[in-house]
This record gives sequence, C-alpha cells and structure tokens, in this order.
Amino acid sequence: MVKTTVDSRGTACPGPITDLLRAYRKASNGDVIELLATDPGVKADARAWCERTNNELISIVENNKVYTVEIRVVAKKPISPVP
Repeated sequence: MVKTTVDSRGTACPGPITDLLRAYRKASNGDVIELLATDPGVKADARAWCERTNNELISIVENNKVYTVEIRVVAKKPISPVP
C-alpha cells in the first residue's frame, strides 16, 4: 500500500477532483490518496466520485477550513496484456 498526498489547497472546482484523478491514474488497488483542499465543494465531489467509480471514501475531515479527504483505491481494473 502506498499513501499519496495531493495538495489542492487554494484551487477551486474542478481543481481538487482533477488533481485526484491525476493521482488515481498512478495508483494501484490498495493505495490511499489523501487530498488536501480548501474548496468546500470537495466534500460532495469526493463522495460523488467514489460512488461513481466504486472506490472507498475513508474519511473527510475539516480542520481550519482545510478539508482532508482520504480515499482507498479498490476499483482499478488490471491492464490486460495485448495478445
């Protein structure tokens, strides 16, 4: 398991989710992505993204107007070798 921290503080929608997608593309099943954001919309966006992609939302914590979102990657399909 790898934990990756993505710092999206100071960006507005769709910045945090775009940054999450970049990290997701590099992640493997079992990895945890920690997303830091100041845009309060990240709460709803992260929930919706996890529901849509079948990944696990571990937590959303707000501290001093910074949202820390933790997501466990569980829905990546392995890349099949080309015959």
